[in-house]
Amino acid sequence: MAWIYLFFGAFFEIGWAVGLKLSEGFTDPLFSTITVICIIISFTFFTKALKVIDIGTGYAIFTGIGAAGTALIGMIFLGDGGGAGKVFFIMLLITGIIGLKMSETTSEQVQQEG
Repeated sequence: MAWIYLFFGAFFEIGWAVGLKLSEGFTDPLFSTITVICIIISFTFFTKALKVIDIGTGYAIFTGIGAAGTALIGMIFLGDGGGAGKVFFIMLLITGIIGLKMSETTSEQVQQEG
């Protein structure tokens, strides 16, 4: 369940990152409100996930998904520049996130092995 919380938190991180841009410096009330709500939801899920997942791995995956997702949404919907190099490094980031997930050992697993 902790991994589900982490992924939900990361998706809401994408929401608040995009919301920061759309809120125009918190001058647009609608997008400012959506951004704050996404921040609260994002960190609520992230906090729940960290009860089980190690902080280093959890934070790297949380921010990696947020960074990759935000970059892709920026390129696709917000007119941010992109190109082969940017897409390559986003894919490299996603590969790293998958590698971290696959190599994760929780504190509970370490206690069972020890």
